[in-house]
Amino acid sequence: MAGAPKPHPFPLYEIQFGNNRISRTIEIIILFLLLSLISYRLFSLGSHIDHIPWLLALICESWFTFVWIIVVNSKWNQIQTKTYPQRLLQWLGDGKSEFPAVDMFVTTADPELEPPIITVNTVLSLLAVDYPANKLAVYVSDDGASPLTFYSLIEASKFAKLWVPFCKKYNVAVRTPFRYFNSTNPIFQEDSSLDFQHEWKKMKDEYSKLSRKIEEASQDSLPQELTGEFSIFANIDRRDHPTIIKVIWENKKHVANGDGVPHLIYISREKRPKRSHHYKAGAMNVLTRVSGVMTNAPFMLNVDCDFYVNDPKVVLHALCFLLGAEDERDVGFVQFPQTFIGGLKDDPYGNQLKVIMKYLGRGISGIQGPFYQGTGCFHRRKVIYGMSPNVANASGKATDKDRWEMFGKSKPFAISTTQILSGSLYPEIPIFPNTLEAAKEVASCAYESGTAWGQKVGWMYGSATEDMLTGLTIQSKGWKSVFCVPDPPGFLGSAPTSGPGVLTQQKRWTTGLMEVVISKKSPIILTLFGRLQFRQCLAYLWSMGWPFRSIFEICYALLPAYCIINNSHFQPKINEAAIIIQASILIIYNLYTLSEYIRTGESLRAWWNNQRMWRVYASGSWLLGFLSGVVKVFGLSETVFEVTKKDHSSDETLDKDEDSNVGRFTFDESPLFVPGTTILLVNLAALFIGFLDIKQNNRSRSWSLGETICSVWVILMYWPFLKGLFGKGKYGIPLSTVVKSVGLAMLFVHACKRAN
Repeated sequence: MAGAPKPHPFPLYEIQFGNNRISRTIEIIILFLLLSLISYRLFSLGSHIDHIPWLLALICESWFTFVWIIVVNSKWNQIQTKTYPQRLLQWLGDGKSEFPAVDMFVTTADPELEPPIITVNTVLSLLAVDYPANKLAVYVSDDGASPLTFYSLIEASKFAKLWVPFCKKYNVAVRTPFRYFNSTNPIFQEDSSLDFQHEWKKMKDEYSKLSRKIEEASQDSLPQELTGEFSIFANIDRRDHPTIIKVIWENKKHVANGDGVPHLIYISREKRPKRSHHYKAGAMNVLTRVSGVMTNAPFMLNVDCDFYVNDPKVVLHALCFLLGAEDERDVGFVQFPQTFIGGLKDDPYGNQLKVIMKYLGRGISGIQGPFYQGTGCFHRRKVIYGMSPNVANASGKATDKDRWEMFGKSKPFAISTTQILSGSLYPEIPIFPNTLEAAKEVASCAYESGTAWGQKVGWMYGSATEDMLTGLTIQSKGWKSVFCVPDPPGFLGSAPTSGPGVLTQQKRWTTGLMEVVISKKSPIILTLFGRLQFRQCLAYLWSMGWPFRSIFEICYALLPAYCIINNSHFQPKINEAAIIIQASILIIYNLYTLSEYIRTGESLRAWWNNQRMWRVYASGSWLLGFLSGVVKVFGLSETVFEVTKKDHSSDETLDKDEDSNVGRFTFDESPLFVPGTTILLVNLAALFIGFLDIKQNNRSRSWSLGETICSVWVILMYWPFLKGLFGKGKYGIPLSTVVKSVGLAMLFVHACKRAN
């Protein structure tokens, strides 16, 4: 077993603190104005005849102030990181030190929602990264037990034997074929020689053949007769089947200098109807154990099936942190930000997260490090095994019984964990043929019974957002994390491009966050009894507050309508000095957030779309996520993991017939659209009632311009829903949703009049 590498003479990475004094000043001014508004409401509460709207406004604005404090805390210490992969190559390539191995995990669950061609492109980009091939292994977890996915990977491995050498020979910048062969983008032409042009055309033809094979196979019920190595898929039930592990390609030891194609292994874990499978977290734990007995790399990367490598040096960038940290506590895991390919112009669905990643992401990096985002993350295997920082040898004093209770009773896996927990960067790599049975054993349903998997070891169970819960658990042990933001971005993924898709994704996230915040592993508890820093706890509460924010957001959106219908008010009068506070908050906050978008390179329209969509998320996805969490707390229902449909397109490949409707909001009959439609109808009804009130002029009006402006503002926020009332097909709100919303709106108006 090789020893530790010799110390590196130069830093492998640098951390620079940003100069954000102006931003801090503006944030403090906004906070001061919010506190002034709350003070004004408190002192004037007794002077209002109708206390209800004033009190509701006070409660909502107090919550918004708390959220703003969390935001200011999260953005306060902006940092930037810079890596030096060339120094790492010189250090490891001098013949005196070895490259540590890296296991790379790809997860997919449904061949219809996640087409195999997407998974294939991600796998090919991983196989072609700039790193010794004999030090890499790609494991694909297929929770759908699909013969189509397996067939696609076999065909992809054949193409990889041509693709990987081609990429490394010509130093190809983008190693995802579907992006590389986009002929409309000239940046992919690395070489003008005749040899390159000949090979380029050959590779494009080969990729076209691969795509055609997968497409033809997907149109059939099965890729071929289920015989030979496909026989295990015959009559298979995706919810009830034995473990399937196939070594699609093995990088033999005799391949010199680490060239060739890395290992490629297909896994479909055992599933039984009466066993809980814990969704993605369960799949990740199986990948961890299987890789532990097959390759046992000290570092692991996990990516979603649609999150492909955009910079072939991603492994080197990550290892600059993992190997270059003077104190390993500072780098428990390395997170690459989520960046998206082919994002629609002006971010109409507000889900490209560019501003959040730049300001909140880099700000949280200045505390205890970024959250684990579930994809594009490099982990230390020993951290995933539950090890605390700066422990010299976690396995030395452990008995066999301790190891069994922690990791399970597999002897080969016990050996592999001992090697990892001893701190070795170069554990002995087993031989594939002798490990398949051990791999099948640790992938079985019953293996985790009586162990700490999902509780203290591996990816944590108990939440649909297993990434947030797992990262939170890691940081509660005292580990820090690092945000790696190379140029170009290390990875690119795809974001949903439809109304139902984005709202479903947000609902799943919110449900998972609700499960975490009410559990024994909430950030508050882990701060009190663990090693989670207080400011990091506040940063976690920014996202984990989404379920609760829905209540205050909806209440504030309905408050102006209530006041107009009920002839009351919650805004200061025009002749009151407090109106200046309200106006100042509105103007300064919006100009400040707009400036962030402009500094990120986004447009005014993108800023508006994001402001609008966060209100839509709050009233739909966050509300239903909150209710799902409440229902689970009372034991009335269990969480259902909903896979988001993956899109395999970019701006360059959009159907020209659809150009006029690109980014237009789409609907379906999901209950996610009922709250937003109801809020819109309530505010429209309120303005109509207010207009009649002005025309009749038979009573004094308490509501005024402030309530009217707020109601109009809410309608503008739900403008896509207003267009949806008159749209057709998927661009129109379904009649069933409209009927439900009309009924709820009528109940609200009636209740407001009764309260008068």
